[in-house]
Amino acid sequence: MFELRPATAADVDALIALWEVAAENDARPTDSVAKVEALIARDPDACTVAVTPEGRLVGSLISGWDGWRAHLYRLAVHPDVRRQGLARRLLTHAEERLVALGASRIDAMVLEGNDLGQSLWKSSGYESQSEWRRWVRPVG
Repeated sequence: MFELRPATAADVDALIALWEVAAENDARPTDSVAKVEALIARDPDACTVAVTPEGRLVGSLISGWDGWRAHLYRLAVHPDVRRQGLARRLLTHAEERLVALGASRIDAMVLEGNDLGQSLWKSSGYESQSEWRRWVRPVG
C-alpha cells in the first residue's frame, strides 16, 4: 500500500510540507531546502520516505549514522494515514539499515509532550534515559 524508498532532491519540498503538518516542530530550528538537500547528498539512504501508489509523500524517518552513533529523527506520518502501521514500518526499515551499518544501539529524540510519538517508541522497545539531558546551542 505504501512504498518505502530513499528520499531524493525532488522530494524536498514535499518533505518540508509533511513535517509542517505531521511532525513535532516545537523547539526545532526551521527546516530549509538547502539543509535537507545536503543530507540527501551526503547520505542518500538516510531519509526514508513513504509514498502512496498515487505518488503522495505521506511519511518519513531519518536514520543518521556517523560510523559510531545511530540516531533516528523526523519520524512523521501524515494525519490522514495514521493508525495503519506506517510509523512502525518506517521504524523497522530504519532499524534494519542502522544494524546493517554496524549500530549496536539506536536513539531517538522525542518531545516530552508528544504522547503519540512516545507511545510508538515505548511499544517498540525504546526506553527514556532519565540520566541524560540534551544540551543545545544554535550556531546558524
